[in-house]
Formats: sequence, C-alpha cells, structure tokens
Amino acid sequence: MSKKSLLPIVLKYFETDPVAAAHTLEAMPEADAVSVLKSIPPSLTAQAFPHLQVNYAAALLTSIPSHLIKSIVEKLDPQHGASIFMHLPEDIREPFLEQLPQKLKQQIYELLHYPEDSAGRIMTSDYVAFHNDLKVKEAIQKIRNLAKTGFPSSYIYVVDVSNHLIGVINIRDLMLSEADQTIDSIMRKNLFAIHAFTDREKVADALSNRRFFAVPVVDSENKLLGLIRASQLLQHVEEEAMEDIQKMFGVGSDERTFSPIFFSLKKRVPWLYVNLITAFLAATVVSLFQGIIGKITLLAVFMPVVAGMGGNAGGQSIAVVMRGLVMHEIPKDRAFSLIFKEARIGICNGLLIGIVTGLAAWVWKGNPMLGGVLGMAMVINLCVAAAAGAAIPITMKWIGLDPAQCSNIILTTITDIMGFSSFLGLALLFQNYLI
Repeated sequence: MSKKSLLPIVLKYFETDPVAAAHTLEAMPEADAVSVLKSIPPSLTAQAFPHLQVNYAAALLTSIPSHLIKSIVEKLDPQHGASIFMHLPEDIREPFLEQLPQKLKQQIYELLHYPEDSAGRIMTSDYVAFHNDLKVKEAIQKIRNLAKTGFPSSYIYVVDVSNHLIGVINIRDLMLSEADQTIDSIMRKNLFAIHAFTDREKVADALSNRRFFAVPVVDSENKLLGLIRASQLLQHVEEEAMEDIQKMFGVGSDERTFSPIFFSLKKRVPWLYVNLITAFLAATVVSLFQGIIGKITLLAVFMPVVAGMGGNAGGQSIAVVMRGLVMHEIPKDRAFSLIFKEARIGICNGLLIGIVTGLAAWVWKGNPMLGGVLGMAMVINLCVAAAAGAAIPITMKWIGLDPAQCSNIILTTITDIMGFSSFLGLALLFQNYLI
C-alpha cells in the first residue's frame, strides 16, 4: 500500500484518538515521526503534541518546519509549551520563541526563566517516563531499546495522558510482573516530587533526609518536567560553597583561576576600596590614642595580637553560622539566642586565651599590669568578635542580602576597631601602672 493511500487512515487515526496517535509516534524513530507530522495538517499535529513526552516533543521540534512549530505551540497551554522549550538546546530556543505571538512568547519566556537557585535551573531531561496504559512487555521492550544508548536510571516514572506524574516503577518490580499487566497496576503511587520553583537548598535537604539518589521535578499542575540527581545537586552545592568562600573575602563568585586579568581586577578592586575605607576607620581609632602610644611605645607591639585574635575568633563564628543558614538549622525565633551563645563562647575563649597572653606579656616585658590590660582587652574583643561573627550573616540574611558577601571584611573592621579601642582604652585608664 502506498504512502498516499495510507494518508486517509493516518488522518482518521489522529482525528479520533490523538492520545493513541501520540503513543504511536513515540514508538517510532524520530525521522519517521517527523515524516508523519509533515504529511498531516498542523491542526491534527497540535492535537497529538500535548500527549507526547516533553523530551521527545522537543526533539521533534528541532526537525520539523518552522511554520509547523508556530502552529503547534500556539495551541499548547503556556505551561506545557515552556516544559517542551525547556528541553531544547539553548542555542535554538530563542529563535523558536521569536516565531510565537508576543503574548504567548512572554508567558513561556517567564516560565522558562526559573529563579537562579531553583530546582528548575538544575534539573535534567535525561529521565525515562512511560504512560500508565503501557503494558509490561511493551515497557520492557522500550527499556531494552533505551539500554543500547545508555539507560539513565533504575527508576521509571509513570505519567497519564496529560503528562501528570502519577507513579514510579522499580525495574525489579517490572521484571517480576505479568507481561500483559499495565504498568499502572504495578507502579508505586506514593512518591515524592519537587516543584520546579523550590529553592535548591530545600531540594538538597529533601534528598539528604530521604536518602534518595534522584527526585522528579514537577510544575504547579504536577506535570513531570525533569529530574534532579543527588550527584548533580552535590556538584552544584560544592560550586556554591566555593563561591561563598570567594564572596566572604571580596572576590566575585564568577571569577576563576585563569580568568582574564582585567576581569579579576574589576571584581576585586571595588571591595579592596571598601576594605581601605574600613582600614582608615581603624586607623582613626588608633589616632585617638596616639598620646598614650607616644608615652608607652611598647603598646604598639601588642596591638596586632589583640586585633588578630579577634578576627580569628569571629571567623570561627561566621563559619558555624553560615553552615547553619545553608542547612536551615537556624529558626528565626532562635537567632538572638545563637548570637548570645556565640558571645558566651567568646567570653570563655577570651578568658582562656587572655590568661595565657597576659602571662606571656608579663614574663616577656616584666610588667604584670601590661599582662592584665592585654588579657582584659582579649576578653572584650573575642566576646564582641564571636557575637559579630554570628550577627553579621544572620542580619544580612534578614535584609535580603547574600550572607556570604564580604562578611570577613565587615568582621575585620569590627574586630580591629574593638581590639584597638579596648586595648588602648584600658592602657589609657591604667597608664600610671604601665610607665
């Protein structure tokens, strides 16, 4: 029978049962499926297209004529259109969008641009999903075909005719089932899924708490969009951790080891100017005590000790609090108690370090009051430093800023000013015992 004589049958098939027609297209090689779509009216193609798997529909879009693309996507709801366009390579996504009416293009464009830290940004289309009316023997045959090119997972997701996620199948369950059973009779309906706009940190928490190696991603209508693997998420978390470390020290998060010199300068110099301003603030504090420094020049020897220890103590607090923020371990109602706890730790550290430092100064310079002043300044500065190390990232989080952004520069300013003022202020108070 010729292709021309088969055309009326194909047309009737697409008219009467577009869902079955879509399933038939999915079972065909892409080239043959494109050939069928070219031979039928765009209106019929548009009826079957919503019932295709989104990754397969995207693959077909890259091979069919542009006038067909416009006719098909115009008849899709924006959410489904965005789901399909999400699976297109980035270099051809924009030209396809430009062919659409302005209103539809804007709707799809907004849906495509998930927030930077959302699940939608890191999900992959490399997953396997079958329709719920598929028989076990047909599913096994499809898996065998997929295995030739690499099977992406040991789990198979199950969707209905509208691509709603309704279940998941373990391959072991599939292999042990009767050949003529439909997969909806053996699927597990109680499954966990992540919304595409879910924050990436919450996705990491969910995968960690449930010990899953992957989780499906859905839209607001529970339609399957993609998959996030634990290994992939771990890579993103590691990258974010490295970026946070860079931000803490005033380096752009997008700077790399071999970034161009001008790019690195552009990212670093502004924060160095900020650091310069804060350094002048510390210098201003020191200048207020230049009289006592002139009288007792020995004080200049110990000034860096007090300021440096404060910076280290505050850095420890920042590290602990930053981890707590990332892991969602700090409820809003316990933020002040955390800052108070860090301040108490600072006092304890100050006493332990201050006693040793004071004794060392006494033995070295032979002046017990110098040791006492140094020890008391150490207690004050380490207490303030620990409290500031907790308060800085929490405050930045509250006001909507990145907690990692230059926390270390802000902390250094606080510890320098407090360290110099406490040590020199106490020295001024007890100067008669130091001369």
